[in-house]
Amino acid sequence: MTKIGILGNGRVGGGLATALARAGHDVTVADRAPGAAAEAARSADVVVNATPGAGSLERLAALRDELRGKILVDVSNATVDGPDGLPADLLHHDSSLAEKLQRALPDTHVVKTLNTMLHSVMIVSGSLSQPAGVFLSGEDRAAKETVRGLLVDLGWREEWIVDLRGVETARATEAAVLFVPHVIRARGFRPFAVSVVT
Repeated sequence: MTKIGILGNGRVGGGLATALARAGHDVTVADRAPGAAAEAARSADVVVNATPGAGSLERLAALRDELRGKILVDVSNATVDGPDGLPADLLHHDSSLAEKLQRALPDTHVVKTLNTMLHSVMIVSGSLSQPAGVFLSGEDRAAKETVRGLLVDLGWREEWIVDLRGVETARATEAAVLFVPHVIRARGFRPFAVSVVT
């Protein structure tokens, strides 16, 4: 059992909280109450960033002390949304949200994952017509192994998990979010994920 704090209680955060608690973990979800995020981060071993990506850096940088020594699982994408509310561009052209979080939180182990799929696929990976891939980006090997274990608890099979290595590789997975509006317009709002077939 891992003590997990989830920042963000929307569809992503709520879905992950339910699935991780069902897998036997001790999960706390931070609501919007003052101090809730700090308390959730302080009491957890692993913290999940499920807040809207455009504001994540500022929110989490304010929790530097609470996140010291913790694993931060970043599942968000920092985008500029178009008039229809779908991602139209990346917020960080020369970097990624994960890299910026790692620089702002040097004593925290940032691991990027689960950001190349619709939220429903994060916890029901078997709902697609063929196996999907899920990627890991981060500097700390032990932190990535912990996150790998959580992914398995969510239903991801070991062979579907691809470690891309350093946190800089999050630039590639975060850019995959630009597929989202085009796929939705072409095929409707159906569960999908970006995957690698070899």
